[in-house]
Amino acid sequence: MLPFTPGQFFAVFVAYNDAIWPVQIVAYLLGIAAVVLLFFKTRHANRLIAGILALMWLWTGVAYHGAWFSEINKAAYLFAALFVAQGSYLAYVGVVRGQLYFGLGADLATAVGAVFAAYAAIVYPLIGVAVGHAFPEMPMFGVTPCPVTIFTFGFFLLTTGRLPRLLLVIPFIWSLIGGSAAMLLYVPQDWLLLVSGCIAVVLIVARDRQTKPGVPLPPRGIPVGPTPLPRNAWHSPPGST
Repeated sequence: MLPFTPGQFFAVFVAYNDAIWPVQIVAYLLGIAAVVLLFFKTRHANRLIAGILALMWLWTGVAYHGAWFSEINKAAYLFAALFVAQGSYLAYVGVVRGQLYFGLGADLATAVGAVFAAYAAIVYPLIGVAVGHAFPEMPMFGVTPCPVTIFTFGFFLLTTGRLPRLLLVIPFIWSLIGGSAAMLLYVPQDWLLLVSGCIAVVLIVARDRQTKPGVPLPPRGIPVGPTPLPRNAWHSPPGST
């Protein structure tokens, strides 16, 4: 049993989206920037991607949960604290310490991660429109909890180094909370959220067994092992005979 009605729930999105406009456009631009940085790696690409994800979590915690959703659900203050904690830890690990590495591979984790990221940014709002919840009544990418969580799982699956396990805890918890609430409120675009946490955690744990903490995986197709000496390294140096 939820402490609010579906009508109250969607009314929060209307008020929130109207009040923060045009932050939604900025969120999409940041999401596009994160994707571009996967293909055009710069010196600070990994830190920038982590910073974008952290900013989404911090904004959603403070603005959506703390300022708007709390008007109809006092548990939102707890949710706000969780989202701020996740955003802060993401910023610490990925931006301050530079321990997150993002990239594209030819494995299942990469494929699923790309699907999750595309779903959160493109398919998610289209489903909302299809079921009668167009803007400003829909949860928007980058500034509301469920799209942010799905997008984050997508990018966690696109990491190429071992992911700190603590980064998975809060997104996984929210996938259960938000996904189950979506069933009660009939928000079909959030139904993927309910299983995304389980899928992401299983794939990430399986992948991370191949590498050490904080060390990026070697590029696909390149053998791991001692580097063979060049041919001339076997010749005796001049004057040794």
